Amino acid sequence: MRTIIWFIYFWAVFIKWIPALYRVKHLQRSGRIQERDELVVVKVKEWSRSLVKLSGSKITVSGEENIPKDTAVLFVSNHQGNFDIPLLLGYLQKPKAFISKIEVKKVPFIGTWMEQLNCLFMDRKNVRQSVKAISEGAQFLRNGTSLVIFPEGTRSKGDEMAEFKAGSFKLATKSGVPIIPVTINGSYKMMEQQGFWIKPANVHIEVHPPIYPQKQEAKDLAKLSQLIIKEGVKKAVS
Repeated sequence: MRTIIWFIYFWAVFIKWIPALYRVKHLQRSGRIQERDELVVVKVKEWSRSLVKLSGSKITVSGEENIPKDTAVLFVSNHQGNFDIPLLLGYLQKPKAFISKIEVKKVPFIGTWMEQLNCLFMDRKNVRQSVKAISEGAQFLRNGTSLVIFPEGTRSKGDEMAEFKAGSFKLATKSGVPIIPVTINGSYKMMEQQGFWIKPANVHIEVHPPIYPQKQEAKDLAKLSQLIIKEGVKKAVS
């Protein structure tokens, strides 16, 4: 029953927010970009937290003081499950957008709101488009928009982590912004552990100290970030 209610709520909110979406687009056409951005952040955070709360899960966050307040950052996180995006949107205070696979852009309502959040969409099958997305993302970071990447490329659906892909770390080497490693522990237990069904879980989000990319190669940043995040997973599991 929880799962059925959750999915009904998931889509009902987007329908309810159609007037808000018109408002967002009106603000953009009017050049009131700051107002538009503030409205989008408020709505997306509200939606994200409500989805997590409806799952019945308990969320704890530690280390948020490690996030610099005066600059954009590149959040780098492991990817255990479908709830990772609402968890990071709803429970980390710093406004942020995502690097997402291009297929998500076609999903009704979700793709539109992600565009308004300044998310970037990457087609991993198209090398030229991926390179362009990295360049655009680096420019976003230089302009003050923080981004989130999941360097594994897909959900692990458990405690094990796939190898981080180094290409996305060029966002940091090109922009010079700090990398913030984030460990998510237990999000797969909210859905993936039992397939399609949603169940309450205890989830811990650990924010690690920043890594500064000066004079480091993308592959080295990927290895270091993965090591830090993996140690966070091990610590929670043991």
